[in-house]
Amino acid sequence: MSLRIGDDAPNFKAQTSQGEIDFYEYLGDSWGVLFSHPADYTPVCTTELGKTASLKDEFDKRNVKVIALSTDSAESHKGWISDINETQNVEVTFPIIGDENRKISEAYDMIHPNASLTATVRSLFVIGPDKKIKLIISYPASTGRNFQEILRVIDSLQLTAYHSVATPADWKDGEDVVVLPSIKTEDIPAKFPKGFTEVKPYLRTTPQPNK
Repeated sequence: MSLRIGDDAPNFKAQTSQGEIDFYEYLGDSWGVLFSHPADYTPVCTTELGKTASLKDEFDKRNVKVIALSTDSAESHKGWISDINETQNVEVTFPIIGDENRKISEAYDMIHPNASLTATVRSLFVIGPDKKIKLIISYPASTGRNFQEILRVIDSLQLTAYHSVATPADWKDGEDVVVLPSIKTEDIPAKFPKGFTEVKPYLRTTPQPNK
């Protein structure tokens, strides 16, 4: 059965480019991004892993640990990492999981038979410190991910996890947010002292509370 938002992220032990890990232990109290690649030495994936490595500081400041997966071996990953570092002018410091038996890919429903019987699609999971799945995005093998969107969604997830707000369409960190409908309008000033705008009784906006 496929995973859904709010489900527990399956734990696993695996060999990676940095040795054996227990997934939950690797994450610790951090947020996590687990994302899959169809195979080693594939062009789009090479650019994606390079982009991820270049954004290390952005993930670090959000307390996010990144880990990738491919159905090739952990040993194969090491040679691929050398190519990524060389061609993308980065240093890959996060582990890449070897999933030759596809157990992890199957646990996370990363293989879509109508697309490929063996290769993972570009699945990405954001996992909270509570080990629950907060976001699932799946791209076809032909389309590279938009990592600015991934960072934007993490900003939204972290903001809305701790404040009674939601983020509107195309929201970016620092912009106004939406007050949850469960908050009565008369209670907004005490909860959101920066003020608010009532567009409609069900649509109230306020400056981002953690800025």
